[in-house]
Amino acid sequence: MYYGEKVLLRGYKEEDIEKAYEFVNDFEVKRLLDPNTPFPITKWEEESWVKSSKNKEGLVYDFAIEDIVTGQYIGGVSINSCSIKNRNCVIGIMIGDKKFWGKGYGTDALKVLIKFIFEECNLEKIKLAAYSFNDRAIRCYKSLGFKEEGVLKKEIYREGKYYDEILMALFKEDYKN
Repeated sequence: MYYGEKVLLRGYKEEDIEKAYEFVNDFEVKRLLDPNTPFPITKWEEESWVKSSKNKEGLVYDFAIEDIVTGQYIGGVSINSCSIKNRNCVIGIMIGDKKFWGKGYGTDALKVLIKFIFEECNLEKIKLAAYSFNDRAIRCYKSLGFKEEGVLKKEIYREGKYYDEILMALFKEDYKN
């Protein structure tokens, strides 16, 4: 378990399945995560994902985000893919409980994950992508030192419009400074 000021990053529990299922089927949450058509998933699919999150090999980690004060499961953060040779990884985050949006929980969870990646996994670069309509996430990433590396123009079609996908990265040397 890894602690921040507001959150604890821990492994998923079976008790998280019902909430996780609610989170990933909430349109407002899903539209920020999935480049595909935001289609509902079944409880069985989410249960399978939660159970398989414990069985991944290598540097792929899925953490549940828990509010330190209440012990409530509020979302997840992941190292989605990793290149040992190139010493980099791709991360993702979801604060599924909207009561925790805009209150620093995502930023705190990412601080803990970034420290884990640079200090425990010994990687050099963290990458992520954000949709141009997700201003809150982009502000969060920039506040943590992520820099824009590129823009995929009109990459995602959402609610009748095309949006850019912004590619961002944080280097270990910038984290240390």
